[in-house]
Amino acid sequence: MVITARSLNRSTLARQLLLERAPVDVEEALRRVVALQAQLPGSPYVALWNRVAGFEPSLLDGAVEGFRAVRSTLMRLTLHLVHVEDYRAFREGMEPTLRGSRLGDHRFRAAGFTPADADALLPGLLAYAERARSGAEMLSRLEEDRGGPVESVAWRLIRQYAPLWHAPTGPPWSYGTAQSFVTADELPERTDPDAVAAGLAELVRRYLEGFGPASVADIAQFSMTQRGRVRKALAALDGRIDVLEGPEGTILYDVPGAARPDGDVPAPPRLMAMWDSILLAYADRGRVIPPEYRKSVIRVNGDVLPTLLVDGYVAGVWRPVDGGIEASAFRPLPAGVWAELAGEAEALGSFLAGRDPLVYRRFDHWWTKGLTVAETEVFPTR
Repeated sequence: MVITARSLNRSTLARQLLLERAPVDVEEALRRVVALQAQLPGSPYVALWNRVAGFEPSLLDGAVEGFRAVRSTLMRLTLHLVHVEDYRAFREGMEPTLRGSRLGDHRFRAAGFTPADADALLPGLLAYAERARSGAEMLSRLEEDRGGPVESVAWRLIRQYAPLWHAPTGPPWSYGTAQSFVTADELPERTDPDAVAAGLAELVRRYLEGFGPASVADIAQFSMTQRGRVRKALAALDGRIDVLEGPEGTILYDVPGAARPDGDVPAPPRLMAMWDSILLAYADRGRVIPPEYRKSVIRVNGDVLPTLLVDGYVAGVWRPVDGGIEASAFRPLPAGVWAELAGEAEALGSFLAGRDPLVYRRFDHWWTKGLTVAETEVFPTR
C-alpha cells in the first residue's frame, strides 16, 4: 500500500482526535493520544481541550490526583503526561536513553557522581518518596545519604533518571511551581535486558497506534532512541504491524486496522498547545509544519509556540493577551477560516478564564524577535 503525504497528515490528525473532538473521557483520550508533552502544566489541558468533546478540566485534575495520569521524564528526555497503565512499559523502553543521557552527562561527573553512585543512592531515595515529598526534602535526603552537599545539577539529573512521578501541587493546573515527587507505584525494570526490549516494543506499538504510519526515523525522533534499537523493536512486532510505502518510497510501519483517512478529508482549524506532540513526533516535521514555517514555530532554544492549524497544517501562532486571544497567520487566510478561528478562540478564552487567561504570557518575547506574520486578529473573550 502507498500512502501520500496528505494522507499521513490526516492519519495523524485522526488518531490524535483532531479531525473532530471525541466524546471520550480524559483517561481514554490520554491513552489514545499516547502521551502529552507537559513541561508547562497548562499545556496538557489545552491539548485535551482541542481533542475531547465537552472537555472538563476538573476531570483531568481528578485523574492526576488519583495518579491515573502521571507526569514524568520520558520520551525525548522531557516531561510527559501518560496514562498510568502505559508508564512502566514506556519507562522500561526508555531506560538506555535516560541512563546514558542523565547519568552519563559530563555535568554529572563534574559534580563528583558516577552511575554506580546513583544506583547505590536510588533505593533509599525511592523508599523515602513512597509518599509525596517536596524537591527540597528530596535533595536533603539525597545529601544525607550521600554524606555531603549535592550540586543542583546532580540532583536534577538523578530525579530525571529515577522512576519518580511529579505529585500534584496546583492550582490553577494540577502542577504548580513548587515541585513534589513520589515513587512510581510499580517500579520498572532497569537492568533486565528482556524487560527493557519488551518495553520498547510496547512503546513502539503504542506510538504507531497514536501517531502512525511512521518510519524508523520518526519513531527514533519521538522517543530519542537509537535507530538500531527501534529496528529490533519492530522486528519483535513482526506479524503485528503493517509495512507501507510512503512519500518518495519511504518505508513506513503501522498497526493493522488503524485509521488512514484520505488526504481530502476536511480538517477543522485548531488553536494548539505549546509543545503539542503532533509538532514533534516525527523526523519529518513537514507532516504538520510546512518547512518554511518551522523556524518561526520551533525557536532556537527549543520552545515550540502555540500554533494555528488550518487545513491540518500549521499556518500561524496564537497567544493570550489582555481580554482576548491574538492569532497571527504566516500567510493570508480566507475570511471563512478567520471566522472559524474566531469561534475556536472564543471557546478557548472561556476555557482559560477559569484557570489562567494568560497561560503563555511569559513567552511573549518571541513575538518581538523575528516572528514575521502576514495577518493578525485579536478575538475578544468573555
